[in-house]
Amino acid sequence: MNLNKLFLHHCKKNNLEVNTNQVNLIEELSSFYNLNFNKSFIKKIFSSKDNKVGFYLQGDVGVGKTMILNFFYDNFNFSKKRLHFNEFMIGFHDFVFKNKGDKQGYIINKFVLKLKQKYELIYFDEFQVTNIVDAMILGNLFKKIFDENIKVLFSSNVKINDLYKDGLQRDQFLPFIKIMKNECHQKNLTIEEDYRKSQNKKNERFFYPLNEATNFKVNKYFRQITKDLSLKEKILIIKGRKFTIKNYYEGVARFNFKDLCAKNIGAEDYIKIAETCDFIIIENIPNFNNINSNQQQRFITLIDIIYEKNIPLIVTSQQKLESISSSNNLEQSFKRTISRLYELTSVKSNYL
Repeated sequence: MNLNKLFLHHCKKNNLEVNTNQVNLIEELSSFYNLNFNKSFIKKIFSSKDNKVGFYLQGDVGVGKTMILNFFYDNFNFSKKRLHFNEFMIGFHDFVFKNKGDKQGYIINKFVLKLKQKYELIYFDEFQVTNIVDAMILGNLFKKIFDENIKVLFSSNVKINDLYKDGLQRDQFLPFIKIMKNECHQKNLTIEEDYRKSQNKKNERFFYPLNEATNFKVNKYFRQITKDLSLKEKILIIKGRKFTIKNYYEGVARFNFKDLCAKNIGAEDYIKIAETCDFIIIENIPNFNNINSNQQQRFITLIDIIYEKNIPLIVTSQQKLESISSSNNLEQSFKRTISRLYELTSVKSNYL
């Protein structure tokens, strides 16, 4: 697989600027591919001590991490799976529940062996750890994944050393960091410009401030996209819980921020909502601070999942997008959310 040639063709075909840092990264991915998947090449370097099975790409928001790894993933012809990390962990916890009574070590082995039967490569975009339950088991889980020679791609805004920074009982997370550093090629991608903002300058479906004029514009959009659609309340069942979408028009859903982020719901609910909706309106996004940081964390997770599913948005807020404030401990993660909101409120939609 000549990644360099394929990437230059990809850039030309999609009218993308060829960036030196990104081209250098393609070289690194080529080496990763050759070390792990080029069988003849493996024989030549069989004694190499640098045959790491993970590739961890770190960089700030909007520098093209996802674009580069998506390009590699799309051109990867072995068995593979692209997963949101929350989705992956939900699958793991469901597996644990179905096998309750077994020892954790046995359950992890069984879970990973099932992965190995299906995939040679797993790809986690925008990898982050926020849940203490996940943090405490990741060391054992990923040690087994790497031991079984399952290749893993990660993209993240933070370096491996900074994962779960300031999290509860972080000392129990440190073994995972050591495993990641031992098993992953850690690379950094640096570009001055946020591509999501530069390529989507119109940002035409983000409305502020919260006033009658904004409400009029949103209602106008809403009438336009639901013109020939019928209103029918949608009830989702998530592990026995009910979540009702009252404003639901055959795939178009309209929510107040509090309905999504001020209640005790999380990734499982957001995944189910995303699977049900083709277009989403979220109204009344507040400023965030240390007091409502739980709501902010839910919002970050929500937008990550919506972005993963590529669902267009209409959003209203008191502040313009780049001025929405953040709690102290989520400031770095929220940069990604802001960047993704630029894209989601500008991306083309079949409804408009």
